[in-house]
Amino acid sequence: MAESPGSNGRGGCFLIVEDEYLIAADLANSLEDLGIEVVGPAASVEEGLELVKTAGDRLDGALLDVNVRNEPVYPVADALAARGLPFLFTTGYDAMAIPAPYATAPRFEKPVDKERLIRWLSDVPRCATAVP
Repeated sequence: MAESPGSNGRGGCFLIVEDEYLIAADLANSLEDLGIEVVGPAASVEEGLELVKTAGDRLDGALLDVNVRNEPVYPVADALAARGLPFLFTTGYDAMAIPAPYATAPRFEKPVDKERLIRWLSDVPRCATAVP
């Protein structure tokens, strides 16, 4: 099994943008169990953008629901990409529903497989909490 992000003292800080409370709480709990600080969860694209702006220097990445209150999350993905931060999409949508500019981003179907999430997180470099 992949080493969990929290096991090396570099848990990191991740934004969650998810409008369904139970899913957001489950994702947040999963990250916190790994020693990862959670920013959010943001329940709207607007709130997600504000958190990228205010917490962007601390962020190591994000988990983004594709459809947040019937609004595409792509502006948040763009803001993260502009900062060089990795993200993955959590969605019930088929890969064909993701627009071409975002097709290469990791896409995890809901409910998110925790082992797969751990493997992805273990490959994400930590910028804000890197050990010198």
